[in-house]
Amino acid sequence: MLATRVMPCLLMDKGALVKTVQFRNQVYVGDPVNAVRIFNQKEVDELLLIDIAATTENRGIDFATLEKVVTECFMPICYGGGVDNLADMRRLYYLGIEKISLSAAAIERPDLVREAADEFGSQAVVVTLDVKKNFFGKYTVRTHHGKVDTKQTAIDVSRNMESAGAGEIILYSIDRDGTWLGFDLKLIEDISHAVSIPVVACGGAGELSHLRAAVNEAGASAVAIGSMAVFQAKDLGVLIKFPSRQQQEKTFE
Repeated sequence: MLATRVMPCLLMDKGALVKTVQFRNQVYVGDPVNAVRIFNQKEVDELLLIDIAATTENRGIDFATLEKVVTECFMPICYGGGVDNLADMRRLYYLGIEKISLSAAAIERPDLVREAADEFGSQAVVVTLDVKKNFFGKYTVRTHHGKVDTKQTAIDVSRNMESAGAGEIILYSIDRDGTWLGFDLKLIEDISHAVSIPVVACGGAGELSHLRAAVNEAGASAVAIGSMAVFQAKDLGVLIKFPSRQQQEKTFE
């Protein structure tokens, strides 16, 4: 495995692969199982899969689709979306999911993170923070696919999640999502300095230099790419792709 982790971030809705821009303007990308098969061929080390409507629409976890994905996937999967109890987490781990990301449930009930970490180990419990900058320039955490503003700062929530036992934080910038403009380096730097657990930067990657900046300049432990992994380029058609190992190694030299 490469020293710096780079992973595709796939968004799912009703069993289909989709992509958003700033958590809006959702477009269909394809079938998640087909995408996973391509990522297998490209020797991707880890996959982030998020069901963006499971919590928002109160639909629960799409186990049927997940089972198909896990069956075809040769790499560890971190899954998030609709997870709000230990029973569902047990079922997901049994299915073959390696890491589970909590979001709204973790923020509403930090004890769930603590209980999950106690039972499954911190390394298997991730918290995703969807963060948006408000009118006053303050970064607040949102839930339910960005629709609910918790009014809590990203720094406070990240520290609380670390204290509760989370082993990793996925830091997803709503403002940069799908823009190809690069990661929010200030946000990444703030959170990377606030906690000692790994921080995965997500939202905004448009070229390999953006990945390097997130890690070398802002202190991210790993990076997740969305649009770069499912489109040919900005404003062009769908193409499932991923940087080669050589490209990644050169990026982080």
